[in-house]
Amino acid sequence: MSIGILLVDDHAIIRQGLRSLLEKQPDLEVLAEAEDGRRAIELVRELRPDIVIMDVTMPSLNGIEATRQICTELPEVKVIALSIHSNRRFIGDMLQAGAAGYVLKESLFDELVQAIEAVAGGNRYLSPRITGVVIDDYVKHLSTSADSPFATLTSREREVLQLVAEGRSTKQIAFELHVSSKTIEANRRQIMEKLDLHSVAELTKYAIREGLTTLEP
Repeated sequence: MSIGILLVDDHAIIRQGLRSLLEKQPDLEVLAEAEDGRRAIELVRELRPDIVIMDVTMPSLNGIEATRQICTELPEVKVIALSIHSNRRFIGDMLQAGAAGYVLKESLFDELVQAIEAVAGGNRYLSPRITGVVIDDYVKHLSTSADSPFATLTSREREVLQLVAEGRSTKQIAFELHVSSKTIEANRRQIMEKLDLHSVAELTKYAIREGLTTLEP
């Protein structure tokens, strides 16, 4: 029985290259592609893939938050991060969000196949280069403490924070999240109160520091 895969990356050329390689594997089937975390969540709900190969930094909704929502709502769907980032913060946040694997984009394709097979079999997989980082630092340094201001934000507030940091207007955010502008304004006030921040510039700096966005094009 083949393993159904959803590819999530904001760069089309990467998705196309991965699809081409994965479809040559006899037991792997690419069900669909998504360009950001929000579309990924929609497709996971619709298609119920076995594995989601998830980029970490994407516009609109990043891979960390998308992974958190997918793993909470549909824990049987397994997420493998595929990222350029070997920074301990990104690794830790993805694993905390529920990712079962983390593969660096610099890896050979065979390693990604190995990760897919391992995760589909109920195991975890980390690229060898980052295993030491996780063992040495993850438990000690990366857990967001219960009293951290960031930990008090709801999933929706983290979404709004990322979109605000990416320069979206209140109306644009309301349209994207299918809520009213008043709701978004209330969300933003709550975020500012919880984080003790007082301007969009401060929110943007905070979002970058927490890995919600890199503001890359």
